[in-house]
Amino acid sequence: MYKSVLIATDGSSLAARAVDHGTNLAKALGATVVLLTVSERFHVFAMEAEQLEETSASFKEHMQRQAGRTLSEAAAIARSAGVEATTVHLEDDAPYQAIIRTAENQRCDVIVMASHGRGGISALLLGSETMKVLSHSKIPVLVVR
Repeated sequence: MYKSVLIATDGSSLAARAVDHGTNLAKALGATVVLLTVSERFHVFAMEAEQLEETSASFKEHMQRQAGRTLSEAAAIARSAGVEATTVHLEDDAPYQAIIRTAENQRCDVIVMASHGRGGISALLLGSETMKVLSHSKIPVLVVR
């Protein structure tokens, strides 16, 4: 059924559940896994505290360290499940587009990602990346809550 599973993670505990679920799915199907994390690019005019205190170089270094930790933790989950995994770190201001593009480029059959399960006004205002992937992807998406 599925031969390649893309698992998007941001390093949160909720995303770790999606990594666990996705690797177990891959193991059951004999599929491989692509683990993806997406970092925002540095913006000179930013509202996030992280970006206000940093230079472009220090921000990039910080994001690379964070992405490295996120991907190594996800890869450890895949290894412990006995699943072959590739890791990918991208910088993109539209994470949902990077997720879909990577799934297409890596020829993944399914995308696995977490959702905080927000509804109503909260979901509309926050603009969930998961919701954007669901809305724009032609590849099936498995949402872990």
